[in-house]
Amino acid sequence: LQLQASGGGLVQPGGSLRLSCKVSGLSFHYYAITWFRQFPGKEREGVACVAPSNTGTAYADSVKGRFTVSRDNAKDTAYLQMNNLQPEDTAVYVCAAELAPCDQLLSLWVRPGSWGQGTQVTVSS
Repeated sequence: LQLQASGGGLVQPGGSLRLSCKVSGLSFHYYAITWFRQFPGKEREGVACVAPSNTGTAYADSVKGRFTVSRDNAKDTAYLQMNNLQPEDTAVYVCAAELAPCDQLLSLWVRPGSWGQGTQVTVSS
């Protein structure tokens, strides 16, 4: 099982990035994919989640209207389009897979069992 996140980098405030999460080793279309971000010294924060077969999405209040989560089941890949990035979005972004509803995953009421490595997003002028 492998979740490979990519697409992070350095961007100026107001800029955009698109993260990808390539998954292998499980039946991708059955799993909800959740994006989390990790700030130094803090617990991971749920950012966005996409349900299996694109049947639903959920977002943290802090990113609503700026971030869009999606998936391509034919490519076993999920995406996080991040627009209007701000310095407070600077973090390591991690994707995770689990068989659970998005609202429970986003709040970490249910903790995903499969995690990828992170990709660093830095927003700075």
